[in-house]
Amino acid sequence: MESYNIAILSGDGIGKEIMQEAVKILDLFSSDVRLEYNEYLIGGAGIDATNNPLPDETLRACKASNAVLLGAIGGEKWNNLERHLRPEKGLLNLRKELGVYANIRPIKVYNATLESSPIKKEIIQDVDFVIVRELISGIYFGEPRAKEMDRAYNTMFYTRDEIYRVTKYAFELAQKRNKKLCCVDKANVLETSQLWREVVDSVAKQYSDVAVEFLYVDNASMQLILNPKQFDVMLCENLFGDILSDEASVIGGSIGLLASASIGDSVALFEPIHGSAPDIAGKNIANPIAMILSTSMMFSHLGEVEIAKKIELAVNKVLECGYRTRDLATNKDEAISCSQMGDLIVKFIKEL
Repeated sequence: MESYNIAILSGDGIGKEIMQEAVKILDLFSSDVRLEYNEYLIGGAGIDATNNPLPDETLRACKASNAVLLGAIGGEKWNNLERHLRPEKGLLNLRKELGVYANIRPIKVYNATLESSPIKKEIIQDVDFVIVRELISGIYFGEPRAKEMDRAYNTMFYTRDEIYRVTKYAFELAQKRNKKLCCVDKANVLETSQLWREVVDSVAKQYSDVAVEFLYVDNASMQLILNPKQFDVMLCENLFGDILSDEASVIGGSIGLLASASIGDSVALFEPIHGSAPDIAGKNIANPIAMILSTSMMFSHLGEVEIAKKIELAVNKVLECGYRTRDLATNKDEAISCSQMGDLIVKFIKEL
């Protein structure tokens, strides 16, 4: 029996609630694979306990694990802290320390949730693509940066090697899918984007079976709404990928459905793409599906593909049966709770 060590980082806000539902999935499959999972602090919880958004104990545990499951971080309570002490800095540092340079965000529309989307059914039906976002460089990490009295500035910085490794990953993913890759940039304005085009063109020669196109980010954001079916793998630098994946979340009806995996050369990190939603924290009304699907992505990455398939089938089943949390429910009075959704998914897994 395979054995895996999983670091659990619930974080802040609804992170704690949705992680409880992911742990139900881990508990369920502990008889199929040997799982050891322990919880550690990050974000605001880390600040409150240790004055550090990424405590040393947490970082050591994550580096020693096979995978990391993260809920969400941040909240208004910590908004006025200095930048190096804010919850978001803990997550950025964790990504950098783990070297998870490729962020994988699947955008898949479920037939059962077509009516939940603000976009016309005929535009979004059967949409299934993946955004590959470079995660540990670009403007979020660039120096110098500062906010002064009358001006502020940030630096967008990329090296050829940083672009190459995530581009190679995206091409290999495209080969396993529909052999189409779209690189999103702003090469008519940004020198960093011009370097991205050079690298992507160079790597494309190694993958002659993959069709490549380039779109400026403003056009790509429009095309995501006008014709999302045209996409298979979208390759983006850090900032563009962050923005476009949140835009793409409305296609399927709710950001609460979107999972992600952050992949590097060793430990991988899995988390929903939504935030900590402090306005609904503690109310048991959050949607845990993105967290549960992130857990599915973790199992798939670990090689436990059958477990991953069971989780995905159960999520599809619960949606087909009409169960909805508040973010998806037409009638809010008929919405089920976060914990009820988790229990139902576990129930459907057991019936498979």
